[in-house]
Amino acid sequence: MARHARARLRAMTSVIGVILTAFVLTHASSSSHAKANAARFGPRQPADVTPKIIPPHINPRAIERISWSPHAELYRGFLTSAECDYFVRLAEPKLQKSTVVDSKSGGSIASKVRTSDGTFFEHAEDDVIASIEARIATWTKTPESHGEGFQVLRYEASQQYRAHFDYFHDEINKSREKGGQRMGTVLMYLSDVEEGGETVFPRAEDGKHLGADASACARHKVVVKPRKGDALFFRSMYANVTTDIHSEHAGCPVIRGVKFSATKWIHESPITNAGGVIFADGVCKDVNAKCAEWARQGECEKNKRYMIGKGRENGSCMQSCNACPQV
Repeated sequence: MARHARARLRAMTSVIGVILTAFVLTHASSSSHAKANAARFGPRQPADVTPKIIPPHINPRAIERISWSPHAELYRGFLTSAECDYFVRLAEPKLQKSTVVDSKSGGSIASKVRTSDGTFFEHAEDDVIASIEARIATWTKTPESHGEGFQVLRYEASQQYRAHFDYFHDEINKSREKGGQRMGTVLMYLSDVEEGGETVFPRAEDGKHLGADASACARHKVVVKPRKGDALFFRSMYANVTTDIHSEHAGCPVIRGVKFSATKWIHESPITNAGGVIFADGVCKDVNAKCAEWARQGECEKNKRYMIGKGRENGSCMQSCNACPQV
């Protein structure tokens, strides 16, 4: 019996030795192949981090009513995590101290009311941004041409945006070529926040009020907690085109963490001074009589955004700049 046991043990030892030898040889071969490929093709590059383009479909089941006065609703998971990260990655190198609109001059001024850092994006700046704008248009039932370019904001500890209205109080920004009055806002949350940073509606006449689980700023008010990927849509005007004082809102101070958000303001009319146009398929032309003259002066290179376009937007002088797509 003892001899049989020793024989079985030797046999098992031999099999294990063969397996180990095969593993070592295979690993060495794979390592050699990896080194050869690296020498031939260069080091492995990181995967493409550009988000997938998502069609403008809306999931009604993901939308929650926040208030009827003002009209406010929350779309859970409106953005993917990759889209949120994309916004932040593009915005961070361009962030500057945020400003507010001066009610007298219509210009931008610094204010203690708003203590964040921010930057602006062009309308339809690239295909990813354009696809998100198309989804917003479908959700809010407003044309893309009525929307301003996104503003991305970063709020760090203690930074906030005190109670304010998004609609204009000056006449300059309400001009027709600027799209008239702001009638609605889409606020997209690009990051989770550990504590604070809620969006509150202090004048809301209905809606769910939060208690002890909210920060002191948000307690016992109609409030939305920032959650990465969620989007808040609220109206600043009634259907009769008068402003709604119940749309007053504030961004509570961030207590722990960092809050990133992206805002899209929607106007009552098309914004005609944005520079870009969108042609129908197969159409490419100049839309200004001076395009040929400007092209000769070098504006195709100096002012590409207007002359040639960017993202999904066509330029106003594509024909004179020889920038029409080849058919």
